[in-house]
Amino acid sequence: MLARAAKTLAHWVFGGSCFLCRGAAGAGLLCAACDADLPRLEGPSCPCCALPSPAGARCGRCLAQPPPFDATVAALVYGFPADVLLQALKFHGELALAPLLAQLLGGRLAGTEPVDWLLPVPIARDRLRERGYNQSLEIARPLARAMRVALAPQLCERVRDTPAQTGLPWAERAANVRGAFRASGALAGARVAVLDDVMTTGATLGEIAATLKRAGAASVVNWVVARTLPPG
Repeated sequence: MLARAAKTLAHWVFGGSCFLCRGAAGAGLLCAACDADLPRLEGPSCPCCALPSPAGARCGRCLAQPPPFDATVAALVYGFPADVLLQALKFHGELALAPLLAQLLGGRLAGTEPVDWLLPVPIARDRLRERGYNQSLEIARPLARAMRVALAPQLCERVRDTPAQTGLPWAERAANVRGAFRASGALAGARVAVLDDVMTTGATLGEIAATLKRAGAASVVNWVVARTLPPG
């Protein structure tokens, strides 16, 4: 379903040209070569934060300081050319990329634990007015249909605008988003997946998970298109 939707929209918008190299892409959005160049997140990784970890064991950081979320599934490494796709959607209004990114993420979700709700990371009202859309919601729409999960952007709202995480040192990001979210109602026993386009330190996702669990959520997992690897 996701693959068909992505191909149909891509052909209508881009006329059969590859979004990245502008060569022939047939019915898809990317040609075979550019698709093969996507830095897929492969190899053993920590089930909690999705960073590389020997034998797929929980990493030392998650053991020493367990985050509020319970698991993370990511499709790509945040690097070229995945970053081009994500930035084009987020900053340049290329909404036709959303089904492709949903397809890439959906391919990693087979066999994962079922969830009750899919929550796209909320953005501040001023930012939403300026941009006109929430890129996480645009990815979540086709993914929710494909996964047959209820899309629930109303579960959590952003109540405090904050400086963009991208411009902050890693050590300051948790403080930047502390208290920035509020659950919209009781979530007793709910299993929630939170969708984000890019996960870097996990500070935003951690704050959302903590907010949801205070409202009664039984589990919170992250569904992430791309994971930033630590420097070095």
